[in-house]
Amino acid sequence: MKKLCLLLLTLSFLAVNGHSQLLKKLGDKIKDKTNQRVDQKTDQTIDKGLDKTEDATKKKDGNSTSSANTNTNSSNETPDSPAAPPTLKVYANYDFVPGDTVLFEDNFMDDQDGEFPSHWGLEAGQGILNKMNSIPAFFLTEGNYVRVSPRMKVEKNYIPANFTVEFDFYANSGYSPLILFQMEEGGDRNIQFGEDVSTGYFTKDFSSPYPGDREHFRDKWHHAALVKKGSQIKCYVDQYRVLVMPDCGVFKPVSLQVGGIGDATNPIIFKNFRLASGGGMNMIGKKFTESKIVTHGINFDVDKATIKPESMGTLNMIVQVMKDNADIKFEVDGHTDNIGAAAHNLTLSQQRADAVKDQLVKMGIDASRLTTKGFGDTKPVSDNTTLEGKANNRRVEFVKM
Repeated sequence: MKKLCLLLLTLSFLAVNGHSQLLKKLGDKIKDKTNQRVDQKTDQTIDKGLDKTEDATKKKDGNSTSSANTNTNSSNETPDSPAAPPTLKVYANYDFVPGDTVLFEDNFMDDQDGEFPSHWGLEAGQGILNKMNSIPAFFLTEGNYVRVSPRMKVEKNYIPANFTVEFDFYANSGYSPLILFQMEEGGDRNIQFGEDVSTGYFTKDFSSPYPGDREHFRDKWHHAALVKKGSQIKCYVDQYRVLVMPDCGVFKPVSLQVGGIGDATNPIIFKNFRLASGGGMNMIGKKFTESKIVTHGINFDVDKATIKPESMGTLNMIVQVMKDNADIKFEVDGHTDNIGAAAHNLTLSQQRADAVKDQLVKMGIDASRLTTKGFGDTKPVSDNTTLEGKANNRRVEFVKM
């Protein structure tokens, strides 16, 4: 009997001890699983942060086919989320119209990741080409000030009296990009784009805050633009006209640079840079007598007929011209550069012309006043061997009928 009791006591002790070990193992497993979930949650948070570079980082400018990877997390974004790409409706009142001849354009698609962009020169600091969601951008990583300049056929005196500048910049937690103008007679001028748009070293300096959602301004892409016409300068960020200088004084720049304060943690990041001559078209309120209007301000997603929202400035101008001239009719002609197969470009240009007509009809123009035709790359107005030549060939023309 004693042996039986001792056996039962031993078995009971082993059972309790075994259960304790089992609970310990189970607890360890739960802890490991929890840690895994925490790590996974952290990874998802990081991925989500990277996704805020917007869907625009999955496309490249021009009309060639993109090989960018699709990011599945972007499908979780809603039109109301801070990272959602802007729409044509958002830009409904946009009035920026780029110059009529492209002098320099670079989307960095011709450059190798990790190298210094071939179409730019380094003036001070450090910079490198990097990618965000497979889309290349210029990272200015070191310098106070870091400064880079577009490689032009002539080093200076390439900026006309009237001109426009456009680019996209990523608003990280660090610094905003500067456009630095080198002046004809010493002393530089600059314009900074960010949560505030401000000028420096002009006769009179101005500053104005971003009028949109400042709380969600950071960690996303923004579109910047400026137009200089006569003595006036207008600056835009996204769909907003943020700053107007009605009289910029004696301002005769001969060249420009992009720069500011940059470091490896919070670099200055920009892409899709364009400089054009002409201070924006001004045909509103005038009797239209020209044979056609050639525009470079209606842009599309790569290899698609999806109109980019910043095109609304040019579209608004065309609508007003047609309202001011009720008897006028236009043939909308689409043109591409020579990247890709000729047959594909022909089809794409027709689709883009149709998309422009559809948008103008939505904006109140009678469809009977518009026809469309796509020419692909068959009617270039410039060479297709340079970036600016290709940019000038990518255009939408409104031919008077």
